[in-house]
Amino acid sequence: MSELLIGPDGRARCAWAGADPEYLRYHDEEWGTPLHGDRALFEKMSLEGFQAGLSWITILRKRPRFREVFAGFDPALVAAFDDADVERLMADAGIIRNRAKILATIGNAALVQAMAPGELDALLWSFAPPARPRPVTFAEVPAVTPESSAMSKALRGRGFRFVGPTTMYALMQSAGMVDDHVEGCWRGGAAAA
Repeated sequence: MSELLIGPDGRARCAWAGADPEYLRYHDEEWGTPLHGDRALFEKMSLEGFQAGLSWITILRKRPRFREVFAGFDPALVAAFDDADVERLMADAGIIRNRAKILATIGNAALVQAMAPGELDALLWSFAPPARPRPVTFAEVPAVTPESSAMSKALRGRGFRFVGPTTMYALMQSAGMVDDHVEGCWRGGAAAA
C-alpha cells in the first residue's frame, strides 16, 4: 500500500484517510492538530477508550451521539451520572454499549472534576515528546512509546481507566502531541504545546 493517497482535491494525504468524507475531514482538520483544554482532552481520552478494539471510523461516525448522551463531555455533568444514566447509555444503540467503558468514562470524569482547572491539559501535555522527523512509512509509526507508557502509568496511578499505553499513544497522535503524518502529506508539521 502506498503511504500517500491523492484526494479528490489533488492533495497528498496519509493513505489511512482513504476516501471516506468523515475520515478525510478528521485527517485534514483534527488529527495531529494541537488540542488543549480539559473538556476537549477529556472527550478525546474518553473516545479513545471507547475505540479500544474497534476501528476509529466507527467512533467518528458515532461521535455526535456520544457528545449528545455524554452531556458534551462536560466532566462535571458526566461525573454526576448515576445508575439510571448507565442503563440509559447501555440501551442507546447510537454509541458503543460497553458497560466497563461507560463506567470508566463516568469515573474518569469524576477524577477530572477533582483536578484543578487546566490540570488535565498540563498533565497530558507534560508527556509530549520532543519533535522528531516525520515518518516516511507507516511502519515507522509506533503503537506505544516511552512517553505514552509514562502517560498511561501516571493516569492509572490517579485511578483513570481505559488509558493503556497504546490508547494513550493514539490520544497523543489525535491531540497533536506527536506528528505522525507521513512525509509528503500536506498536513504534516511540528507538534506544538
